[in-house]
Amino acid sequence: MSGVRIHVVKPEELAEGETEAWRELRAKTGMPANPFMEPEFTLAVGRVRPDAGVAVLREDGEPAGFFPHERGPLGHGRAIGLGVSDCQGAILRPGLEITARELLRACRLSAWEFDNLEAGQQLFSPGAAEEFASPVIDVGTGYEAYEEELRARSPKFLKTTLAKERRLGRQAGRVRFVFDERDPAALRRLMEWKSAQYRRTGRRDRFAKDWISSLVRDLHGTRAPGCSGVLSVLYAADRPVAAHFGLRSRTVLSCWFPAYDPEFAKYSPGLILHLRMAESAAAEGIGMLDLGRGDAEYKDALRTCELLVQEGSSVRPGPRAALYRISREPGRRAHSFVRGRPRLAGYGRSSLNRLARLRGH
Repeated sequence: MSGVRIHVVKPEELAEGETEAWRELRAKTGMPANPFMEPEFTLAVGRVRPDAGVAVLREDGEPAGFFPHERGPLGHGRAIGLGVSDCQGAILRPGLEITARELLRACRLSAWEFDNLEAGQQLFSPGAAEEFASPVIDVGTGYEAYEEELRARSPKFLKTTLAKERRLGRQAGRVRFVFDERDPAALRRLMEWKSAQYRRTGRRDRFAKDWISSLVRDLHGTRAPGCSGVLSVLYAADRPVAAHFGLRSRTVLSCWFPAYDPEFAKYSPGLILHLRMAESAAAEGIGMLDLGRGDAEYKDALRTCELLVQEGSSVRPGPRAALYRISREPGRRAHSFVRGRPRLAGYGRSSLNRLARLRGH
């Protein structure tokens, strides 16, 4: 690590020149401009997570890298915003000579956990336990080209979804779509729908955590070229029937929290919403909608290709690292065991779906 100096600061302690250097280094990586990797996301997390920090790497006095992270008990580290962040890693100058062990030592971390490590993060990828597909909608050649691809691949899906959109307009009132809705009331409605969906399906309600709710509200007001909050809403007769909140850069829309009003489920408003999001994104110059890792029928229907992300942990040898392995690895292995057996995973999904139907009644 000759010549590289590292100091750790709170996100809000970053100087303006450092955040600009962060953006410049990120642009030089050649990776998709994912907004989760921009300083604005880390700054927002820092406002709601007191253990958030950023390692600032300098070589010959110049910024050479940034490593956003959170530090927990016993030096157990985690990706910034772990649990909601869909793209993770360090922002480093190409060719910078440093090891994961050196970086973790400088941050006083015994381990660093990730669940959406960006492809190409060679510093941490040796610690990956599993790799997952993150489905993507490519609208780089325009929405019309995307529709043509859908029509060729799944003609029934596209025809049915567009027919439901027309039926929604006839039966519930004129359909309109707002790509970037600024009304806080619409965001509250989306969060209410999503919380209800989590509870119906037996999943952990993310919005029950104050820091996540506060983070989303904060990001809704964030406006920066590399990271802006975007709330998209599908209306029928001025009544919201589906909504999505995500983050965008100039070229990437990271899909994050979609939900819809169950009263309109028969119209598949979530699918209609995503088609209109793709159309508006393409018109805005956005070439990619990243749907995020995780199995879902709507993702399979809408995707055109995929990115790869990894889950695991980078561990610095020592007694605290051993404690980390003891506390974390059994759960990860159990989840991996289920995911690796489609029939068993299917039973789990079926049980959750049955529970959702029962709770719906």
